[in-house]
Amino acid sequence: MAETGKRLTSPLSEVQARDLRAGDTVVVDGIVYGLRDATLVRMFDQGVAPPVDLAGAIVLHTAPNVTRDPDGRYLPLSVGTTTSMRMDRFTRPLLARHGVRAIIGKGGLSAESLAAFGEHGGAYLAITGGAAALETVQVEAIEAVWWEDLLPECLWRFRVRGLGPLIVGMDAHGGDLYGDVAAEAHRRLADIHARLGI
Repeated sequence: MAETGKRLTSPLSEVQARDLRAGDTVVVDGIVYGLRDATLVRMFDQGVAPPVDLAGAIVLHTAPNVTRDPDGRYLPLSVGTTTSMRMDRFTRPLLARHGVRAIIGKGGLSAESLAAFGEHGGAYLAITGGAAALETVQVEAIEAVWWEDLLPECLWRFRVRGLGPLIVGMDAHGGDLYGDVAAEAHRRLADIHARLGI
């Protein structure tokens, strides 16, 4: 793919995370941790510490489809991204307790998560919905998996190259593309109502 925007290599520092601005285009190299509802429930609702250090991590909201090779290693079939909002309540503890710096997902997060990005130095990286085929070929390997009893919602360690393009949807400075779109939609709706006399 053409080189555009910023190229990030995980793990990220707080400075790197705070350098991201809403609207930036980025691609990611290095390690990305895949997790989803069941992983987060185990970590935070059940109080089970993750078996890997997530400081500086980029995490991806996913429950991938995988297969195994003859040696038992996991191979990616489809590493799609799931909607983030239902995992919104876990954003702050991921940043505050574990030092996660970026979350890749689709659909955005709440104002509470936006505040957490500002307080702890993090960002939300939006991936194009429906682009699982592209996303999957950008996964070079599944290096490790933990909590296999939660399959496919276990904790995954992916090695990626050129993951993206991703758009910084929410940043540590209050930038929020989702909020901007919603505000513009409400403004246009008010104009339409005024023209219609309702």
